[in-house]
Amino acid sequence: MPKAALIDGLQYANWSEKIFRQMRQGGVDAVHVTITYHETFRETVANIEKWNRWFERYPDLIFQGHSAADIALAQQTGRTAIFFGSQNPSCIEDDIGLVQVLHQLGLRFMQLSYNNQSLLATGCYEDDDTGLTRMGRAVVAEMNRVGMVVDMSHSAQRSTLEAIEHSSRPIAITHANPHSWHPALRNKSDDVLRALGETGGMLGFSIYPHHLQNGPACTLASFCDMIARTADLMGPENIGIGTDLCQDQPDSVVEWMRVGRWTKSIDYGEGSATNPGFPPMPDWFQDNRHFGAIRQGLRASGLDDAAIDGVMGENWRRFFAHSFQPQP
Repeated sequence: MPKAALIDGLQYANWSEKIFRQMRQGGVDAVHVTITYHETFRETVANIEKWNRWFERYPDLIFQGHSAADIALAQQTGRTAIFFGSQNPSCIEDDIGLVQVLHQLGLRFMQLSYNNQSLLATGCYEDDDTGLTRMGRAVVAEMNRVGMVVDMSHSAQRSTLEAIEHSSRPIAITHANPHSWHPALRNKSDDVLRALGETGGMLGFSIYPHHLQNGPACTLASFCDMIARTADLMGPENIGIGTDLCQDQPDSVVEWMRVGRWTKSIDYGEGSATNPGFPPMPDWFQDNRHFGAIRQGLRASGLDDAAIDGVMGENWRRFFAHSFQPQP
């Protein structure tokens, strides 16, 4: 019987040989990595060039993933498959044709907004959520056509529900938690999670401390009990892990994530003036070597082995298989 996959639905680390080796030490078969936030198309291509150098330099550790079959290849060769994603639609600028171009370059996920209003949808920090725009509906259809996943992790409620309804393929929220567990702006309501599950979409549970109950002091038991409850709400086949691990990133990067080029002032996002940088991770998950703790925690929370295998990666494997290829 094939080994169950271990897949992380979102990371944005300060990539290095150390982190790639930790992925292997932790048995991580695949990771969806953020390659762009506010970057233009050409700047996104420059980031892909950077990843190409890492693939060239560390071929025994990582390679670029394009399809779900690459997860099996990763397992067979003892490497980690890297799948590209964007946390904002800035990379397509105002040109729908760039959706297919970026898919051809390996982009497999794109968020329709990042906290703010975009050309496509409303972000979760806006006061007024007007839903998908006309261009948003067109881009969702194009993403469906080419095989790029609609990701609504940083989008507001109406926009997210409209994306679920308008998309002809299941969408994802790659890194968030239930708002009922921890009322962060970025976390999602039960209405959103229920609609996501009913349409075969995926939720990746985030370990980013601002999304956790009690922040860095969140216990493993609390996190895993929340996952077990969400399995009852959404269905155990529609949930996975999306750690949002930002390992080794300097605080200047979180400023770029929050501010980009849209304001001259400092926006603290989920932080504050007294806590502006990256918060410390909980002690039970510091890096890619610690996924085993989550597996043990899920077992203690009452999930059986099949459900645990699903959460730890098999659900993402199935979702990738249904999502990354062009529509016939």
